[in-house]
Amino acid sequence: MALETARKVLEIEARTLAELVDRLDERFTQAVETLFACKGRVVVTGMGKSGLIGQKISATFSSTGTPSFFLHPAEALHGDLGSLVRNDALVALSYSGETEELLRLLDTVKRLAVPLMTLTGSPCSTLAQASDVVIDVGIRQEACPLGLAPTASTTAMLAMGDALAMALLEKRGFTEEDYAALHPGGKLGVRLKRVENVMHAGDQAPSVAPATSMTDVIYEMSRKGLGHTTVVEDGNRLVGIISDGDLRRFLQREGNRALGLTAADCMSRDPVTIGRKELATRALNLMEARKITSLPVVDSEGRLEGVVHLHDLWTTQMF
Repeated sequence: MALETARKVLEIEARTLAELVDRLDERFTQAVETLFACKGRVVVTGMGKSGLIGQKISATFSSTGTPSFFLHPAEALHGDLGSLVRNDALVALSYSGETEELLRLLDTVKRLAVPLMTLTGSPCSTLAQASDVVIDVGIRQEACPLGLAPTASTTAMLAMGDALAMALLEKRGFTEEDYAALHPGGKLGVRLKRVENVMHAGDQAPSVAPATSMTDVIYEMSRKGLGHTTVVEDGNRLVGIISDGDLRRFLQREGNRALGLTAADCMSRDPVTIGRKELATRALNLMEARKITSLPVVDSEGRLEGVVHLHDLWTTQMF
């Protein structure tokens, strides 16, 4: 019985979302343009379950480059309405479009000339008629067996809010780097670490000069334990790299003669590099694509700043 109910709920909500796709039109585009043009904050409001959905939508806006906060309509009527100011935009969530607390905000919204956008299942409602943009999130039926608890209707509002946030993200040109700056903590923060946070720098980064003997090259590689060494010239400018694989192939080819040669004789020139401000995930992608285990980190002048190793990325529990 429980499985049958669960399947029915999911089927109803999946159908609801599919129907929203077919209903998208120029009103959605107008909504995105209105929010993009907002010079202040995008204020989201709603009562009850719609309010809970509004809090999540507001949080998604804020985390993807659109400054936003949630304004509880009941609290707004008791002093918090002062947080809504000119240049803001208001997104109201009300399935009926007749929520009393929201309707009582209209005078202030109009006085401040704040653009009002409404997500509602009743496009002809009082709230909708007072709005600058109306997005229809009406449904055929709730997923609740009693037809009472907001289920499919709140799913529709949530999904439409996500659609607005993602459309705005793309319109703003919001990047992974921007996202990283807004998510320094938690699992996301770890995944969005920058190379400078995980690289080996200073004396921890293996490096030798081009004229260094192969005996000393091997010593440096063993001492630093990263499976390679960089080769740098005056001013710490990177000119090459010697990996464990390079060393094995060189010794196999040259035999005993190899120990009398220098780093310049063995190094691979023009190694793949990365900048310290790049995301660590990009370093990982580069290493996997090139089938290598480490990357020199260089500045804009090609000077060595550190080394990032594949193991460093895994031990930070990025994935």
